[in-house]
Amino acid sequence: QVQLVESGGGLVQAGGSLRLSCAVSGLTFGTNAMGWFRQAPGKKREIVATINWSGTTTDYANSMKGRFTISRDNAKNSLYLQMNSLKPEDTAVYYCNLNPPPASVPWGQGTQVTVSS
Repeated sequence: QVQLVESGGGLVQAGGSLRLSCAVSGLTFGTNAMGWFRQAPGKKREIVATINWSGTTTDYANSMKGRFTISRDNAKNSLYLQMNSLKPEDTAVYYCNLNPPPASVPWGQGTQVTVSS
């Protein structure tokens, strides 16, 4: 069974940085496109960033471009999200998953990111 375990969230002041990690098990990580997603209170889950299987192609939601960097280490079955210049509107629970997220893969518990103004 696929398991997704996110970590690295926390409380940070506006303008600060955090680096999120996602440990993936139960699948051949290095052959799958992956993504980071987030869900703020009262809002729908939205896509943050995506990366192809090899890490050579990335894409970002418009509001994250220039501030966030997605990366992966296929040898460690791990996905990362470096977040800089954080804003209060980035406050959300952040999740990793395959891209696109298949219905057969349960979401992890996510990691809470809170940005104070």
